[in-house]
Amino acid sequence: MASPAPKSPEQNEKTKKYDRQLRLWGDHGQSALESAHVCLINACGMGTEILKSLVLPGIGAFTIVDGKVISEEDVGSNFFMDVESIGKSRAEVATQLLLELNPDVRGDYVDENPLQLFENNPHFFSGFSVVVATGITERLLVPLSKHLWSAGIPLIVTCSYGFIGSARVQVKEHTVIESHPDNITPDLRLDNPFPSLQQYMDSINLQELDLKDHSHIPYLVPLYKCLIRWREENGGSLPKTYKEKESLREVIRKEIRRDEHGNPVDEENFEEAIRAVNFAVLPTSVPKHVEEILNDDCCINLTSKSKPFWIIAKAVRDFVENEGAGTLPLRGSLPDMTAETARYITLQQLYYNKASRDAEVVYRRVQQLLHQLNQPDDTISEADVKQFCRHAASLAVIRGTCLADEYDPRSPAVNTIAQSLENPDSLIVYYVMLRGVDRFFAEYNTYPGEFDDQVEPDIVKLKACIAKLLNEWGCPTLAKDDYVHEICRYGGAELHSVSAFMGGCVGQEVIKLVTGQYKPINNTFLYDAISSNTSVFLL
Repeated sequence: MASPAPKSPEQNEKTKKYDRQLRLWGDHGQSALESAHVCLINACGMGTEILKSLVLPGIGAFTIVDGKVISEEDVGSNFFMDVESIGKSRAEVATQLLLELNPDVRGDYVDENPLQLFENNPHFFSGFSVVVATGITERLLVPLSKHLWSAGIPLIVTCSYGFIGSARVQVKEHTVIESHPDNITPDLRLDNPFPSLQQYMDSINLQELDLKDHSHIPYLVPLYKCLIRWREENGGSLPKTYKEKESLREVIRKEIRRDEHGNPVDEENFEEAIRAVNFAVLPTSVPKHVEEILNDDCCINLTSKSKPFWIIAKAVRDFVENEGAGTLPLRGSLPDMTAETARYITLQQLYYNKASRDAEVVYRRVQQLLHQLNQPDDTISEADVKQFCRHAASLAVIRGTCLADEYDPRSPAVNTIAQSLENPDSLIVYYVMLRGVDRFFAEYNTYPGEFDDQVEPDIVKLKACIAKLLNEWGCPTLAKDDYVHEICRYGGAELHSVSAFMGGCVGQEVIKLVTGQYKPINNTFLYDAISSNTSVFLL
């Protein structure tokens, strides 16, 4: 009779509720999310979609700043509004309905014009983790951008205009420990094994193992032993070319046991060793992008105001130069493999123990640095250091540009725009269109094509605004007027399907910023709903 399956660990209500996302960013990521406070400027269709994408996973708190009342247009583009809401405060209604989605989230609103609030109290916006602005004009956008840039508060400016969606992420410096790369090479150190690993490998004699043990030894063992033999025959170097790697694979194939008829026995672990030659037999080194971080001025020259990321990075740099002998702290994890459980756990424990020792060395150095910088000892925990060491090979630092600078005709972004416009299929043309709409609104206090009887005159006016803008940038005029006609046909309308898509995208970017995981876009995201194409531009 089969024994009952082991029970899964008991889950509390919170773990059950957020189970799927905890698999993405872990308990520490969820904790960071629940500590965040996001400000939304304007609860339009896209604004509420963004907050919906944050409220459902459990953002700590949100504040809506919006002085408008609900109109018929809101009812048509915002699923959170209905006919009975017309005439009521848009901020109040949106806040009430969003809070119904998740009782764990706190939310409030300020029923005031965002521009007036900023002019009267600009520091109001300095107390948030992230500020998200939807549908704001240049008059508010530029000073708000400069203020938040100085305060070091991330800003995301979004727009849903007809079939066009855009999002601009402004962040001064954003550090990422867990970037979650799509492909990451296992940290196995077979080219230069640490003492306990080498001792374990040398203690195993493959020739003395019976067939069962031989076919269930972790593939690292035969791979290591065959690599040693191959290096002895090839001057001690590692295989680099395809021909050299194929010759190593042939050495491994010869170690596969054969039956009484001379046919190779099916040994999955040896097949895994053959496949692993491509990624497991590489020189252990510090990745170039990590080396750049460790050589960054913020890492080398710490101050009393240095952030924890840079303090740990400095400790890791010292480790690489001393105890690590040119290598990062060991990651301490193993890929899955066909192996006897006891042997796999033994091997796994070797890597885990070495990683723990490396992290301990780094943590001691962190404590020394905190003391030198006159920062509290509890500024950085041992768990923080272990997390950093575990992901040291995939660190990332993003340094953005100030959005307000794009409104200066001498901005370096102009060169990127001009080069992108040379490609007739580039979505950068929509960026130009939206900037033209901003200019149009600043001059006429209305959106092009907003009134049916003004569509044709507005086409001429919008063309003039865009031509003037391109002239300031030193760019040639657009070859076709089709985009201008299309923009005027939109009449400033917001389509819920576009806002829903953009809301999900922007919500993800906010989560990346507050959790410090995954790389946020840098820096301008454009969406064409007609062709379902997206592009990211660094402006």
